[in-house]
Amino acid sequence: MSATFMEDRKDPTRGRWFIAAAAVLVQLALGAVYSWSVFSKALQKENAFHLSKAQAALPFSVTIAMIFLGTYLGGRIQDRRGPRMVALVGGLVYAAGILLAGAASGAGDLWLLVLGYGVIAGFGLGLGYIVPIAMLQKWFPDKRGLITGIAVGGFGFGAVITSPIAQRLIERYPDVPTRSFGWLGLGYLVMTVAGASRFRNPPAGYAVPGWRPAATGRVVETGRDYTQAEALRTPQWYLLTAILCLNVIAGIALISVIAAASGDIAGYSAAGAAGLTGFMGLFNGGGRILWGWLSTHTGRMTAFLGMLALQGLCFLILPHASSAVLFALLAAVIYLCYGGGFGAMPATAGDFFGLRNAGAIYGLMIIAWSLGGVVGPLLVASLINGNNYTTAFTTVGVIALAGMALPLLTRPRAAREEASAAPAPAVD
Repeated sequence: MSATFMEDRKDPTRGRWFIAAAAVLVQLALGAVYSWSVFSKALQKENAFHLSKAQAALPFSVTIAMIFLGTYLGGRIQDRRGPRMVALVGGLVYAAGILLAGAASGAGDLWLLVLGYGVIAGFGLGLGYIVPIAMLQKWFPDKRGLITGIAVGGFGFGAVITSPIAQRLIERYPDVPTRSFGWLGLGYLVMTVAGASRFRNPPAGYAVPGWRPAATGRVVETGRDYTQAEALRTPQWYLLTAILCLNVIAGIALISVIAAASGDIAGYSAAGAAGLTGFMGLFNGGGRILWGWLSTHTGRMTAFLGMLALQGLCFLILPHASSAVLFALLAAVIYLCYGGGFGAMPATAGDFFGLRNAGAIYGLMIIAWSLGGVVGPLLVASLINGNNYTTAFTTVGVIALAGMALPLLTRPRAAREEASAAPAPAVD
């Protein structure tokens, strides 16, 4: 038996890409939440629901708000107990919430939509979402930016698959579009259980052959693993969380209304709007991979500057984009940057605070997603005046541009701060 064959057999990284594929499968199911815009549009029609824009935005806003609770608990548990159990429970709870939402049959059952799709599914989504991010960073310390982009890229691609399927199902149940959730919930259950059953952390002492922790490109690692409590005592944790929150507010403001906005501003039909919503999922998912990879070479804060600047400019132009092509191009850039925040931030947190407690530290940072997920949709829904989106989108654009100040203020802790934060050596 050759020495080369023996070395391959001993390669500790064997199988890690299969685990990454399983993680993407789970994230595809969880990312279907981004197809809500298709349901929101259907629920506003003159059927059994006939909801207002604000009412139709409420279940989605509650979903995003509940994600934080799930990621907070899931991150802490998976760091201690491993990823498989947390992801399986998350998938089961998520699917159960979607199935419960399918029992809503009219405007009087809005509370059931909020409970099922919002509270229960949102909590399960958070439990499942945080696991692949923390787990894959441990398997791929040599490709941290890329793998976190891939880990959450599937989440962004979820709407690509779900939106056209959801539209077809809604056409089958035009009077009660929530009946679609029954079929979708079953599909999500199969996908999450199949993927999560393959999850596991690398063995103790795991290392990628030939790779050593070091500065890569323009990224600087602290070289120290913080606990969650230690991370919370640094200003960097709050600055990073604020950056992610502003990026979420901008992107999710469009995601929550894109089906209606594309018709009102650029004249898309209902089918065209559903197709656009699904197509934009490609950019949401692709942006997570692109910006995750790009941030390694440009520097994390430079990448976030670019995301906020591009979103801000696009939002200023978007309400005047009566051309269907221009509207789609501007929306694509916003989706790329929105997804990019989730692709780059886990790796950024890992650079700043280490990987050992990545689930707990980044899981708590997801409060930015929940806050932004509430503020963005409700802000834009309250500012839309009929079919006039100028005030709403201009306000979001100004917020994104003002937020560019935060990446300029955020720097890794200086070496002397690291030294002072480290435990004092024992004295004999």
